Amino acid sequence: MTLDDLRVFVEVCERGSFTAVARALSCSQSAVSQHVRRLEREFGLSLLERRPRGVLPTSAGRLLRDAAVAGVGRIDAAALQLRALAAGGAGEVRVSSGAATVRHFMPKAILELRRRHPGVQLTLRTQPTTRACLTDLAANRADIALITISGPIPDVELRPLVELQWSLAVNRDDPMAARTSLDVAELSGIPNIVLPVSSSSRGRLEAVLGEGVLPSQAVSDWDTALLLAELGVSRAVVATVPNWAPSVHPELRLVPIPELPGPTAGWAARSWADLEPPVIEFAELVAHQMRGSK
Repeated sequence: MTLDDLRVFVEVCERGSFTAVARALSCSQSAVSQHVRRLEREFGLSLLERRPRGVLPTSAGRLLRDAAVAGVGRIDAAALQLRALAAGGAGEVRVSSGAATVRHFMPKAILELRRRHPGVQLTLRTQPTTRACLTDLAANRADIALITISGPIPDVELRPLVELQWSLAVNRDDPMAARTSLDVAELSGIPNIVLPVSSSSRGRLEAVLGEGVLPSQAVSDWDTALLLAELGVSRAVVATVPNWAPSVHPELRLVPIPELPGPTAGWAARSWADLEPPVIEFAELVAHQMRGSK
């Protein structure tokens, strides 16, 4: 068993396909299979369940995957830091978050981190969902992750930042733009509403409103929903920082829906006590920027 065997096995578990892993790693499918077969021979167990459309880890495979994600991830992270130190660098800050969050709430923090620590490398991993961000944490591909918090998470320490507010996003010339707020009951009568499918929006709203209250139209992400609303093509229900007024969307208006309980945005880390000072500083800088949007 080698570290490469474990790395490839984790990739297979995450992607669910030998072909997808071979494509991602620029190798042959048979090379991927060899790594998995070597592990199965060593343990004398079947680690993957072969299915017509891919593979899934068996119970034994899940046990090995979880251990490998933590162990190999830590080794790879330590190796990167050691190489950076050997080259005269000052370390790395690794962050996992949604692309829209990076774009709207991290620019000032990024510039300030560079000013304070010019030798520190900042690595940003943009992910479509909170679950993917937490996977980055578990695999030690990120030091901290900015996520939507819905409750305690095993083996993760959370630091809530701000309570988000549900709003209806519309073009400034839309008849709804003059409203100061909306009632929940009004949503079912408003046509042409979209939701970002790559967020937790739909699940959270349906948990409160019940299925079928909102239309089934969806777009790929949060920023696309806002853009379509700004263009007047559609309206969008989104969770935002209260009183947020984005300069990148000057034609956009956000009408609060105060009756809907909003999710909480916050930082997640495996252990805050183990983080390097630049990582803590970056987390605090982003927190200040998000809270300052109020």
